[in-house]
Amino acid sequence: MNSALSLASVAAAALLAAGCTGSASTPTSPSSRSAAPALPGAGSPVPTSDQLAGTWNLQSVQPAADAEQHTPADARYTLTFADGRLSTRADCNTCGGAFTLSGPTLTAGPALACTRAACPTMTFESTYTRLLSGDSTVTLSEGTLVLSSARGVLRFTR
Repeated sequence: MNSALSLASVAAAALLAAGCTGSASTPTSPSSRSAAPALPGAGSPVPTSDQLAGTWNLQSVQPAADAEQHTPADARYTLTFADGRLSTRADCNTCGGAFTLSGPTLTAGPALACTRAACPTMTFESTYTRLLSGDSTVTLSEGTLVLSSARGVLRFTR
């Protein structure tokens, strides 16, 4: 009886040891990690959620086939990414919703929930939220975030 119990104990220990050594999560040093993959046809890496995380300040909007419009001087427009969600301040209003990042494509929404106070910059705000919603191509370069789509372009800085 004791030999059967000892054999069972050894077998259990062997199974546990085998399970631990077959672990898929092997620690790596930062220098051994490869760089983000490059965008097809471009020299810049594909952005990551970690690179987007935090708050960005809107510098300008440029609707398709229109001139670039800088953020009104007395208004505050920010975009914050955290935990698969985005929030934005659009002058005196705020919006929030989900976002996904798939390669270079950022999708804001499907719908962003926004407050609707009558801000002095309402026309600019409407343009901004229209350009932000939906799919955009993300470009990150030296502290600048650019979201481009058929609707237009948004430019942000840290």
